[in-house]
Amino acid sequence: QVQLVESGGGLVQPGGSLRLSCAAARTIFSINHMAWYRQAPGKEREWVAYITIAGRTDYADSVKGRFTISRDNAKNTVYLQMNSLKPEDTAVYYCNKYPIYPQIGWGQGTQVTVSP
Repeated sequence: QVQLVESGGGLVQPGGSLRLSCAAARTIFSINHMAWYRQAPGKEREWVAYITIAGRTDYADSVKGRFTISRDNAKNTVYLQMNSLKPEDTAVYYCNKYPIYPQIGWGQGTQVTVSP
């Protein structure tokens, strides 16, 4: 069982905000760039944002300017601050290393639902 534990999801209205957290095993977190991915119903899992060990970030065009990824190296935790949420952001959100290959497995994810 890969040690990636996501939390912080929930139901929020359009325009609202959520902050996701992901606690990772130190063996994963300390040597990897980290990222958030999401999978909407009936769609492939997609990359959302990544942060390098040094703190450099990049975002998918669909979330640029609305989401912010960060990491706390002392806590082996990566965060995703999501603002101005839209219904199309509804998905299960996962954290994992970046790039994803070779794969190490997935955590359980956290559900984000954006609905009036």
